[in-house]
Amino acid sequence: METKDCLQCKKEFSITQEDFEFYEKLKVPPPTLCPGCRQRRRYAWRNERVLYRRDCDLCKKSTVTIYSPKSPYTVYCPSCWWSDNWDPMSYGAEYDFNRGFFEQFKELQLKVPRMGLLTKNSVNSDYTNHAGNNKNCYLSFGIFDSENVYYSANTIVSPSKDCIDCYWSGGEVLYNCINCTNCYNCQYGMLLKNCTDCYYSYDLRDCSNCFLSSNLRSKSYCFKNEQLSKEEYEKKVSEYKLSSPKVRKELYEEYKRMLKSEAIHRDGVIENSNDCTGSMVFNSKTSTNIFDTRDAEDCKYIVVTVDIKDSMDVYHVGYSCERTYESQGMVRDTNVFFSHLCYDNSDMQYGDTCHNSQELFGCISLKKKKYCIFNTQYSKEEYLELKERIIKQMTNRGEYGEFYPVEMSPFGYNETQGMVYMPMTKEEVLANGWKWEDDMPGTYGKETVSETPSGYDDSITKEVLKCSRSGKNYNITPYELSFYKQHKLPIPDLCPEERYQDRINLRPKRELFDRSCSNCKKQVQSSYSTSQVDIVYCYNCYKDAVL
Repeated sequence: METKDCLQCKKEFSITQEDFEFYEKLKVPPPTLCPGCRQRRRYAWRNERVLYRRDCDLCKKSTVTIYSPKSPYTVYCPSCWWSDNWDPMSYGAEYDFNRGFFEQFKELQLKVPRMGLLTKNSVNSDYTNHAGNNKNCYLSFGIFDSENVYYSANTIVSPSKDCIDCYWSGGEVLYNCINCTNCYNCQYGMLLKNCTDCYYSYDLRDCSNCFLSSNLRSKSYCFKNEQLSKEEYEKKVSEYKLSSPKVRKELYEEYKRMLKSEAIHRDGVIENSNDCTGSMVFNSKTSTNIFDTRDAEDCKYIVVTVDIKDSMDVYHVGYSCERTYESQGMVRDTNVFFSHLCYDNSDMQYGDTCHNSQELFGCISLKKKKYCIFNTQYSKEEYLELKERIIKQMTNRGEYGEFYPVEMSPFGYNETQGMVYMPMTKEEVLANGWKWEDDMPGTYGKETVSETPSGYDDSITKEVLKCSRSGKNYNITPYELSFYKQHKLPIPDLCPEERYQDRINLRPKRELFDRSCSNCKKQVQSSYSTSQVDIVYCYNCYKDAVL
């Protein structure tokens, strides 16, 4: 094992012998940043949910995009970007060995048209990103094969229908559910699986009709973990006026108190997995420091992945990926390093939004290409020789072997997932030489009503509301209103972004903290900080108490 000082935060971090063997296999140098700073760098390249309107630079039609109207990039709407009406190879450049790689790559970025939004094969779902095969979805991100999904993210565990304010959940008729799988008609649930009609509950499996309960298996009609008859349960629940904003706020506060002080949390949520560390890990093996991951094998430092093998330091990657490294936004890739938003590729390095290609180096927006450098075509022999020369020059300059620098990101840090998971002040961002977006979308002071309505009058869909926390204006759509009315939910007094951040705050962190098991006092590493929840059990104690 070797220790190094991170070039960004200056903290010491370790590189294990297994890490060195991985780098040797990929023929890349060891990293210069600690794992946290490497993840921050990848976050800073992902604008997932900040949307603007601007005109497509090809068809000139107004389009929804992740690039602000004042962004210096050429931006095409999805239809134009995927079309044959333009040729990304026409922007090709010859590599200049008198200059650095990243300086030249930045110039190419400013010339080659960028995809305005990543969405395909959807109907009435313009305000979605990293999404496909959806119908009637709105302000939702990382969703697929879903219908009537609003203000939700990462509903990739299964198709979803009629869901509002959910995170990493799948099922039907869900509201404010977090990491729930195959559930129906649940509200304010977290870590529910195969559950029906459960409200304000945590860590339930195969349960129905449970209220303010936690850590139950195959139970029905439980109120605060107390077993009741069907009649007793229904009488208890009926005592709450669920359509009342006051009652709902009190229930939400009680739910949060239960999560913090009463529910048993396992040190890391790891299921059907062997030899793994991290949290929210399912069906995986021999992987270290992995988070929000399914079907991973022999991986390390990966976040939000599905079906991935032999990879390290990647974010939002999967669906049959192998030997990927220092990348973000990758699908069905093999031997792809230091790349951003690239699907169906092999043997590529420093790709930016390239698809269905092989043997690319330093290319942007290419589709179905091979043996290209800086969007210029070469023969196989020319490509291999030039690539090795560039790698040698980059290595000598200290440029080769890591993801793109944050300062090269097309986005302001506050537009990206970095601001969600690793927030920084504007002063901190600018001190690092990174970008900050001052003109974020949204309006303030335009509200048409002074208070959030307590009823369900149709006129509310024509009003402008004010977030009680941030002051940002927001609207209620007709579909939302009908959903709230049908399920006795009050009109929310927080805007969608504040509600999203509340869900993030309730989840386990994407890092590990040292603490002791609340039962046997054994030292463990947990994804829950000591300030977040009170009761954390090691696996054996959790198994004895819950399973």
